[in-house]
Amino acid sequence: MEFVNPKTLTDKVTSVISHVVVTSASKLAFISGQVSVDDAGALVGSGDYYAQAIQVFTNLKHALEAVRADPLYIAKMNIFVVNHTPDLIPIIFDAGIHVFGPNWPKTASTYIGVQALADPEWLIEVDAIVTIP
Repeated sequence: MEFVNPKTLTDKVTSVISHVVVTSASKLAFISGQVSVDDAGALVGSGDYYAQAIQVFTNLKHALEAVRADPLYIAKMNIFVVNHTPDLIPIIFDAGIHVFGPNWPKTASTYIGVQALADPEWLIEVDAIVTIP
């Protein structure tokens, strides 16, 4: 994959995303929205954005492992956050960096504030498109 950050676009966000991702992959995986539930389906981190983000990114990591894809192969990621406020941005990204460490995917991303998700206890949902090498 090629990550492109044109000089004509801000570099303010490129520490956590890439403006453009180019792939020549012949195979893609589409990972459904991951939420803050454990493998038994129990909610993790009731009312806590950081705890829920940790679980969400952990679930995303497990989905990547299931298709033998490194986080660096994520081409596109959407992050949905209930009742978003600007102070939640570092909390969410810090949780992702905690889970993925140096393999945090600086991919094409969209961060979306939403009123609600499918379950009223879920605060964060993340889906992804992944290239399979």
